[in-house]
Amino acid sequence: MRIWSVYSLYSYLSNSGDSIVGFIFSCLVPTSVIFLVLQKPWKGRPLPNSQVVPTVVNGGILALYFVLWGKGLLACGPLVALLAEYAGAVLGVLSAALYGRKVNIWRKIGGLAAMLVAYYLLSNGWSTRTHSPLYSFGSEPLEKATQTIGMKEMVVPITAGILSALRRVLARRVSLKNQLKRRLHAITIASATCFLFPFAMWDTILGSASDSIVKLQLPSWAYLSTVLFGMVLIFYVDNVAEEKLHLVFSSPKHLMVSTGCIVVLEILYKMDFSLLGFLVCSVILGFGIFEATSLERSKKSPLEAHELSNGMFHNQLPISALPS
Repeated sequence: MRIWSVYSLYSYLSNSGDSIVGFIFSCLVPTSVIFLVLQKPWKGRPLPNSQVVPTVVNGGILALYFVLWGKGLLACGPLVALLAEYAGAVLGVLSAALYGRKVNIWRKIGGLAAMLVAYYLLSNGWSTRTHSPLYSFGSEPLEKATQTIGMKEMVVPITAGILSALRRVLARRVSLKNQLKRRLHAITIASATCFLFPFAMWDTILGSASDSIVKLQLPSWAYLSTVLFGMVLIFYVDNVAEEKLHLVFSSPKHLMVSTGCIVVLEILYKMDFSLLGFLVCSVILGFGIFEATSLERSKKSPLEAHELSNGMFHNQLPISALPS
């Protein structure tokens, strides 16, 4: 449902010309209200500044992520924007190279190289019928051909993917308890809304073509699906996937599920799509993620291995050393 909301949002924004900042802000306002009402972070045990301050900073990272991700969505399309979210595995390589014990460092570097190859192929249009060298059949004309993206445009969604992973890592470092994590997430969303408020107002004052804050967005399916599936439910679903199913976001299994959904939606939305070229890029990206997040899983607990796969704690700090 979340991936469906991404395709609906892309279809809406590409046709309406609405401002990314204004649209994201108009989605964050009801999302922050929903989380604040559900979680009530002001109730219960008072939150210390050691948790509140990093959470507010995390809200700024989240706001920047949404803006970059939205711009990458418009520039590169939903397929590339969704696959670029898995670029957060780069953090594992960087933390291993800078702070780690140099265990499996060459595997991680090889995984990073495979990820870069996958993104390079995507930037050259291997997932599209128009530019894929693997699409040799079917000569029927396309309604809308896709231009080659290029690595310069790919930098924006890849940066958004790295920021998304950084936001998840910071959220786990601040709190390991699920109930407290939900309260802090409500503060994160509210602070992200506050961070975007002046930019959205400035965009409206300048008289952008969209005026998306002024327009009534409620009848729009793109708006409702982005709020419900792209911002609210995805948080609870990710928590269940991580806590109960041990399905980490930056993992080959998660990528495999997303790949299946992307294939279905690319066909339903009649996008410029090459199945074979897309599968080649996905396999290379999945291999790169597997190698980049490789660790000695047999010697780690599930929680510690989960944190290590996101590029943290390569110096094997015990859990008790984390900030409470």
